[in-house]
Amino acid sequence: MTVTVLGVRHHGPGSARAVRAALTALAPDLILIEGPPEAGPLMRYVDALVPPVAVLAHAPDRPGRAAFWPFADFSPEWQAARFAAQAGRPVRFIDLPAAVVLADDSGTGDAPAPDSISGDPLAWLSRAAGHDDPERWWEDVVEHRLGGDPLELFAAIAEAMTELRVAAQADGWTASDRELRREAAMRQGIRAASREGCDQIAVICGAWHVPALASLPPARADADLLRGQPRVKVSATWVPWTAERLTYASGYGAGVSSPGWYAHLWRTSDHIAERWVARVAALLREKDLAASPASAVETVRLAEAVAAIRGRSLPGLSELTDAVLAVLCQGDQVPLALINGQLVIGDELGVVPQDVPTVPLQADFEATCRRLRFRPAAAYREVELDLRRDTDRDRSRLLHRLRLLGIYWGEVTSAQSSGTFREGWLLRWRPEYVVALIERARYGTTIGSAAAAVVTERAGQAAEFSQITALVEAGVRADLPDALPAVTAALEQRSARTGDIAHLMAAMPPLARVLRYGSVRQTDTDLVRGVLDSILVRICAGLPAASLSLDEQAAAAMLAALEAADAAIALVGSAEQAAAWRAAQRGVADLAGAPPVVQGRCVRLLLDAGLLTPDEAQQRLARALSSGTEAVAWLEGFLRGSGTLLLRDDPLWNLLDDWLSGLSEAAFDAALPLLRRSFSQFSGPERRQMGVKVRAGLAVGRSGPADQGGTGQDDDWDESRVRRVLDVVAIALGGSVADE
Repeated sequence: MTVTVLGVRHHGPGSARAVRAALTALAPDLILIEGPPEAGPLMRYVDALVPPVAVLAHAPDRPGRAAFWPFADFSPEWQAARFAAQAGRPVRFIDLPAAVVLADDSGTGDAPAPDSISGDPLAWLSRAAGHDDPERWWEDVVEHRLGGDPLELFAAIAEAMTELRVAAQADGWTASDRELRREAAMRQGIRAASREGCDQIAVICGAWHVPALASLPPARADADLLRGQPRVKVSATWVPWTAERLTYASGYGAGVSSPGWYAHLWRTSDHIAERWVARVAALLREKDLAASPASAVETVRLAEAVAAIRGRSLPGLSELTDAVLAVLCQGDQVPLALINGQLVIGDELGVVPQDVPTVPLQADFEATCRRLRFRPAAAYREVELDLRRDTDRDRSRLLHRLRLLGIYWGEVTSAQSSGTFREGWLLRWRPEYVVALIERARYGTTIGSAAAAVVTERAGQAAEFSQITALVEAGVRADLPDALPAVTAALEQRSARTGDIAHLMAAMPPLARVLRYGSVRQTDTDLVRGVLDSILVRICAGLPAASLSLDEQAAAAMLAALEAADAAIALVGSAEQAAAWRAAQRGVADLAGAPPVVQGRCVRLLLDAGLLTPDEAQQRLARALSSGTEAVAWLEGFLRGSGTLLLRDDPLWNLLDDWLSGLSEAAFDAALPLLRRSFSQFSGPERRQMGVKVRAGLAVGRSGPADQGGTGQDDDWDESRVRRVLDVVAIALGGSVADE
């Protein structure tokens, strides 16, 4: 019996190519791979999978406990599994079981220091070879290596790792408990295979573990080390993975920095630089950026020259990136970032066939996506849905239901059309959403039933009134009629018990949106109408009393709630409800002791509604401006939102002008910050028109232009002082010196 241990770099195309060649030469009876044994039964699906994919192991009894073992097309372990499937050889996984990994509450153990030998053995090997970049050294030695005896390569890797482990131990390194158990589990797997009488066994594992597996110590020590480990019930399946999740930046410990580049190395056997630059140029042209064939040729030549200067036989990613930046990107980092995202890293999403076992909720999601022709993708994608169309409306339902389940595949964006039938989304699928689907399987077997159960549960647990109203709106958007009765009942109960009028008013906008736009989604909203009507009755009865004795913060909250409720009633209120609401506002406007900012806003709303004449509004403004320190707050509420009234109403303008002119210097300094805050809410054109009006008023005086009785001249005008600067102004404007 012969056991050959092939030490690899996880997700290395050179290692993957060497593994395929070594397995062809060895023709093993059994292939053992570093990984959880629970993945063994899943190997029958290998030929139907499209990488990147991952083995997902999760604990059904412990929501949130899950682990992934990703594979790319260029992963040595994946190619070993593919070889076994094609050659009809049995394959097993011999690492620690996922049941043990998920039961470990202590995490993954102490990670070695990055600058230690065990933390980055490749860096130490590259330095020993005279290189300062381990990635570039590994590319030269392994990834760009074509031909030769693969078994010699693995023998050299084993020898190098043995020396590194000896040096690390001499430097004080000791393996962590988890690493010791992992290597013990792999040795036990090799022993079990040996007892079956196989003549040739091939073991594929990380290069660092090769010395620990090359010789087998007495089995008793390993058995003692593995005895008594806690376990949990585990279920395993295949899930799609993304290229981005194969990177170090995603938090994946065994990741690589450039999975898209490694995929290119794996799929390209010749003219690597030329084919890479051709892909870069095609991407730039697709984005309407200049990338001519001549510039592509120049890019390849520059990359080859840089590689020669750096002593490399072939251009690597660093040389190609430098050349692309200099020639195709003309030194601009923006298109280079595009190339890095779409080519160097990549946006590939793997494919898992339908017959792979999974939970019913995930199966329903996948079936729904197929029915709607709405497949997940790893890249960002903008879509605009027309809710008048059945397919788009169903897609919108799906996205909203997923959000209720905590799966944020899509984020709502502003649609191009302002109509109520348009809905814009920004989509991007992440692999961890599969875990979320599995965890939410306890709520139901379909996306709709699970989302309805989640909404019902949240309605019963919600402590804040606003949380329940948000659930009503979310339930309508997701089209969950089964959940609406429970949510509206909870809303009715909370509204009956609360005496906070501001909270009741804050609940109005989402309910109004449900009533106004629910018909677009063909949702029955009669339950919501009854809740809104009862809430509005309580608001109108309690608004004046709720506006008494409020501090500044509470007054600001009341003001925001009042404006939100006003917009909601304008959207869906009947004539009777609008009249009751205006009566409540008038009660606040006439109430002594109400916050000035709220009173001013109520007066403005009544004026806009035609329930106060301009003369009545001016009288109230005059009384407010005579109240001293409260005048600015009243004015802020009155002018809030739009300055058009102030621009068009000259008596109101003059009244405000007289009040400001009559302030003392100290009073003006105190009022100025508040006035700036009030006027900053006006639009830019409104502020400019106010400036023009102020300048015109200063030039002509309050009596109007000269032909209407005004002097047309400021009494303080000093012609001699003005003449002193005329020459300078004339020269600055390109003219000649003014005559005396």
